[in-house]
Amino acid sequence: MTLAMLLLLLAAWAPVADNLLVPLESQYPAWEKWPEDRNIEAVVVLGGGWQPNRPWSITGRFSESSGVRLMEGLRLWYQRPSLPLVVSGGGGNSEMTMAHGYAEAAEALGVPRMRIMTLVSPTDTAEEAKAVQALFGENAQVLLVTSASHMPRAMRHFEAAGLSPFAAPTHYLADRTEGLGLAYWLPSASELRKTERAIYEALGLLAVRWEH
Repeated sequence: MTLAMLLLLLAAWAPVADNLLVPLESQYPAWEKWPEDRNIEAVVVLGGGWQPNRPWSITGRFSESSGVRLMEGLRLWYQRPSLPLVVSGGGGNSEMTMAHGYAEAAEALGVPRMRIMTLVSPTDTAEEAKAVQALFGENAQVLLVTSASHMPRAMRHFEAAGLSPFAAPTHYLADRTEGLGLAYWLPSASELRKTERAIYEALGLLAVRWEH
């Protein structure tokens, strides 16, 4: 019991949580601006958390990760508005999936409906990769937008599907504490969630290796 409590406290401690997440989040640099020498065919925003049945605004129904992913996807798309904006994600309600929510929010934020492509059937990253490959074909170059901690696994899935993705990570969780005040050294539930995310993604990467 003592060991279990110690492990729990360590997992909820910022220095441990950040050091577990940083190796995942730092594998790909942020995409600041578009280079001229890459023939990218689409901006692809991967799905995340979504509560379609809540009586809230469309943006209020996104989880934090989904909202930030869409925001980054729109920032990048507006630099190349001639490209399709591909939004992905299934859900229990086939008439209002994650992709439908993304599309509705993107349209409300100024993206023409004709530029938005929805992938409503994928339920995980591997299925998202296969759906994008079915749209654009073998070796298609796409700009992939997802959370920084999820990006290593997403890139593996998209490469395994025969695509040539470029990483545009966002929604960074590590090193968010301002300064090294007392709060940094006290265990907290938010740090525990970061440790959980790091372990989840590490296990996901192992699963990708076994699958491929």
